[in-house]
Amino acid sequence: PRDEIRIKDDESQNRRVHESFIRISSRFYPPHPNSDHLFRFSPFLSPYLFLCVFASLREIFLFFFLSFLFSASLRETSFERFSMPQPTIVVLDGFTLNPGDLSWEGLHALGSCTVYDRSAPDEVFARAREAEILLTNKTVLDRAAILSLPRLRYIGVMATGHNVVDGAAARERGIPVTNVPVYGTNSVAQMTFALLLELARGVGHHARTVREGRWSASPDFCYWDTPLVELDGLTLGVVGYGRIGREVARLARAFNMRTVAYTLSAREPEPGVEFVPLDDLFRESDVVSLHCPLTPESQRMVDARRLALMKPSAFLLNTARGPLVNGHDLAEALNSGRIAGAAVDVLPVEPPPADDPLIGARNCIVTPHIAWATLAARKRLMDTVVRNVTAFLRDAPENVVN
Repeated sequence: PRDEIRIKDDESQNRRVHESFIRISSRFYPPHPNSDHLFRFSPFLSPYLFLCVFASLREIFLFFFLSFLFSASLRETSFERFSMPQPTIVVLDGFTLNPGDLSWEGLHALGSCTVYDRSAPDEVFARAREAEILLTNKTVLDRAAILSLPRLRYIGVMATGHNVVDGAAARERGIPVTNVPVYGTNSVAQMTFALLLELARGVGHHARTVREGRWSASPDFCYWDTPLVELDGLTLGVVGYGRIGREVARLARAFNMRTVAYTLSAREPEPGVEFVPLDDLFRESDVVSLHCPLTPESQRMVDARRLALMKPSAFLLNTARGPLVNGHDLAEALNSGRIAGAAVDVLPVEPPPADDPLIGARNCIVTPHIAWATLAARKRLMDTVVRNVTAFLRDAPENVVN
């Protein structure tokens, strides 16, 4: 009898446990339409219900575990971002990089950032005196300016050429100067051939004459005002064989042009390119294209003497730096017919004075320094400017030029 009582007590306890379990599980699952049947066979269905609840708990656990990992990642990123110093950032001349089609948000996220479209020389001190991070494109930062800014810790040039900054003066103060070495290679190479094709075929010139009514009044079905030149088989001389020079040479091969190149740095032999002395390049080339940096040695490297070496049918292209060319000597060579034509995207002074000798010279195309300025290139430039500042704030500066 005691065993029977104990069995009945166990069954009663089991029944109460099952009732509680079903009552709890009903909060997660709708009541079964045949609850008596469910209860009657609960010894068999309890494992099923347990697995259902276990699966739900497992999913809940997994959800919270993944949420924890994600939030930890966010906390780490946020900590890294907000643990970095929040410097005062000043952009002296941001309009040419971003006239409104890009965003300065990347710099605003790194500190207190003020952007000026452009700054005159007498405005630099007042605008930059509180700056720790100072960014410039073409605004000159000479020795006096650099030594007068007490909080300055970093100078970033928003371009490849960095001759607008006195790097030695910055180095004396332990201030790194950075540039953006790679962003416009394809854009500048493309512009080089746009200028060359305009010289060779006069597309823009002849299109203007059509709009002026000359074709409609022509007695013939066609006309042209300048010799129409085919590039196939001509020799292209590339002065400066860096990234842009190499890309120009690559494009020249698509036109079946022979390529010769001059560079100060040692180069291994390269298929399709012959490295020659500079004077030989000017003698042999049908097209001379400048892609070298501006240094004291390269300033005015294209002068009357080297222009006299060129073929009378040759073209000169300059998408690098204006002071590489003696403008007066080039204008004289063009106006006298010593060479056939020139196309330049850069001038020694920018913007140029109205009496610059190349503006209005015979068969000389002048464009307003736009080779670098495609939207794609400026996006890459902006991204690198932000990365340079970020790297400096992490004590691992990149692209330092001084």
